[in-house]
Amino acid sequence: MNPSAAAAHPVRPPSTDLQVLAFDIFGTVVDWHGSIRAEVEALAPGVDGDAFANAWRAGYKPAMARVMSGELGWTRIDELHRLILDELLPRFGLAQLDEPARQHLNRAWHRLNPWPDSVPGLHRLKQRYTLCTLSNGNLGLLTDMAKRAGLPWDCILSAEVFRAYKPDPATYLGVARVFDVAPHQVMLVATHHDDLAAARQCGLRTAYIERPLEHGAAHPKDSTPQPGNELHCASLLALADQLGC
Repeated sequence: MNPSAAAAHPVRPPSTDLQVLAFDIFGTVVDWHGSIRAEVEALAPGVDGDAFANAWRAGYKPAMARVMSGELGWTRIDELHRLILDELLPRFGLAQLDEPARQHLNRAWHRLNPWPDSVPGLHRLKQRYTLCTLSNGNLGLLTDMAKRAGLPWDCILSAEVFRAYKPDPATYLGVARVFDVAPHQVMLVATHHDDLAAARQCGLRTAYIERPLEHGAAHPKDSTPQPGNELHCASLLALADQLGC
């Protein structure tokens, strides 16, 4: 950490209470946009991979809302991604893709690449804290992703475990229950302010990670610090610095 960064983000003494770091995954730990864009462009040269990736991701929350409203029964993210994909392909001139190609493309979400700081940052944090996922991604997806990318989780937790999607309180409080700790002994690490706000309402501590390129270089994300988050970090390595790891 350089001196100017240290001055801006002084190292905090590690909390004796904090025991578990729970991580949002899509965007926070892995680069979904860059990964999906590359997969689409490799499968169908000439397609606008940037627009395709963002359109696929844009269908994510509406699809989950159909589950949460009861319109759909409990449905894993793999199946929701496929529903969105099948609706999306004709818009991009890809209605002719056969079933094997569709299955391969849908599993691109299992093959997302980590941000460059993710693996080294997680290894440092793992020395002091228990690390788990807290993602709407299903268990098989998160396991495949971790194995391929070398993400050193102590435990993989998913909306699938709690049969509820974030921001349902059952997900955040479920982490504390799994590890038999109080909510304030869990910190959610994420790049999405709505996720962090919902976690705080359940008593969790929160750390925001800057990912300005989450939606691609053409769509930079505002990473201005917002009140409420205990920590605001440029990367997972910076989070390790701030937590004294």
